[in-house]
Amino acid sequence: MNSAVSSKVIRLLKSNETKVRFLVTGVLNSSFGLIMFPFFYYFLEEYKLHYLIILTISQFICIIFAYLTNKFLVFKTKGNYASEFLKFITFHISHFSVNLLALPVLVEFFKLEPVIAQIFFAVMVIISSYFWQSKITFRSNDSKMGIKK
Repeated sequence: MNSAVSSKVIRLLKSNETKVRFLVTGVLNSSFGLIMFPFFYYFLEEYKLHYLIILTISQFICIIFAYLTNKFLVFKTKGNYASEFLKFITFHISHFSVNLLALPVLVEFFKLEPVIAQIFFAVMVIISSYFWQSKITFRSNDSKMGIKK
């Protein structure tokens, strides 16, 4: 890669540092989430748990994991643990509520396997998450007051 192109790429990455970190941790969080549901689904198979109970268990773990990666790796905010967690969990509980309604529809009516149906639903969360987290949950005090850095 010539130096002019690599210089432009580096400037582009630096000017979008938070978005790049969100993308990288998003891949990590999504991978973690996409692994957790099938892991619990198959690992707990002998207990004959309904897939919605397994969804609840995996979502609980994934929400905490995602909050920690977003707070400490992406937005790097200081303090505000309670208010940020409340905003973060509001987003995810909203999606989880819709997920509880959508997953049975995808499984029972569209006859998709629960793991495949959950992957489809996860795409919606991935797309909408950045906007909520950057504009609401981890919004800096400067951006709340209209100050540009």
